Amino acid sequence: MSHDNLSQHPQHPQHPAVADAFITAPSRDVPPPADLGDVDDRFVFDFHAYDDLEDGQRWSTWLSVEPLSRGPEPLPDWVVTSQGAIDTELGVLKTGKEADVHLVERADPLDPAAGVVMAAKRYRSPEHRTFHRAASYTEGRSMKRSRDERAVKRKSTFGRQVAAGEWAVSEWGALVRLWNLGLPVPYPVQIDGTEILMEWITVVDEDGTVATAPRLAQTRPSPELLASYFEQLTDALATMVQNSFVHGDLSAYNILAAGERLVIIDLPQIVDLVGNLNGMNFLQRDCANICGWFRSRGLKVDEHRLFAELMAHAF
Repeated sequence: MSHDNLSQHPQHPQHPAVADAFITAPSRDVPPPADLGDVDDRFVFDFHAYDDLEDGQRWSTWLSVEPLSRGPEPLPDWVVTSQGAIDTELGVLKTGKEADVHLVERADPLDPAAGVVMAAKRYRSPEHRTFHRAASYTEGRSMKRSRDERAVKRKSTFGRQVAAGEWAVSEWGALVRLWNLGLPVPYPVQIDGTEILMEWITVVDEDGTVATAPRLAQTRPSPELLASYFEQLTDALATMVQNSFVHGDLSAYNILAAGERLVIIDLPQIVDLVGNLNGMNFLQRDCANICGWFRSRGLKVDEHRLFAELMAHAF
């Protein structure tokens, strides 16, 4: 087709001419809000713009993890599920050989009053150190892939990464199961890889300052509160053994004293009382550790009697 004929060629029907009025004043072609009354509400939404993230921030990972990687329902009312929420690093709460615990605030900038501070337990991957007597804790556990199991046994870099994930999954599963049993453990918010977000257990000082609840070993409770603590712990252990669970590393250092109540933490090594050949030994050691601490504070308790009582609940 020649250039002369182009001007005579009819305009393609799929590309209509744009009105001059729209080019000069496009707002004139947008119907006023009054004309949107018959629009289905399902197609109407509010749009809010968010600022760029700063250093030490990330978008909330709540919606990026699978549903089974989120905490049990019903969700506590303090859990933030907003798609616009931002996670802000607040600092390290505790360091350990296998994992570090950080404080993370999750809040929607458009609703900051509803934000919450959580504890983020992050297992180390390449530098992950194996737990003391880890083989005893993992007795009876199996991995989905034999390749992963071989890598863990060889203690290769990949094996350490797999091990870190396995310990995180183990603790996550323990937190979910024990929470569902009504036991005093932090609420597990979500797991993402080797990171577990959970409830931050706190106390309020006399001046109103919120602080991390102290470990039981750091407290000097009155005789009445000491007896209450032991009763709470006995009840918790009884429920655990009834469901064939043994903490496996229980001591006054992985129990928090949140005012008048105790909260059990650090559960990656939880074992099956029956399925693990060392289950009874771990339970005996837990009883000895706990009773030893309570005796040192003046409470007359006996680990053999406690063990016998728990066995009566188990069988």
